[in-house]
Amino acid sequence: EVQLVESGGGLVQPGGSLRLSCAASGLSFSSYAMSWFRQVPGKEREGVAVIYTRTRGGNTYYADSVKGRFTISLDYAKNTLYLQMNSLKPEDTGMYYCAAGIVVSWLWTTEGQYNYWGQGTQVTVSS
Repeated sequence: EVQLVESGGGLVQPGGSLRLSCAASGLSFSSYAMSWFRQVPGKEREGVAVIYTRTRGGNTYYADSVKGRFTISLDYAKNTLYLQMNSLKPEDTGMYYCAAGIVVSWLWTTEGQYNYWGQGTQVTVSS
């Protein structure tokens, strides 16, 4: 059984940092693209970042709104996906989900391309 479990969310002031984690079990990173999405009430889920494993080139892609501030990474030994978020803004507030799927790069922001999802972790950026 595949499980993705996020952690690391919380309340942070604008300009602050958080690191989200997604512990994966039951799947091999080498077979999947791993992504972070976020969602606010009333809006569609938005792709934030994706990482392709070493066997698939190791490329990363980011939403324009987070480029230069967020970094996605994988720890293969721990089977854990991370999202380092710096210079956080109030508009970064939302529920953050990790997802795994066999996804081509030009469709990485498409929810339906992903097979597995975590339960989400809340990030709130507010003073």
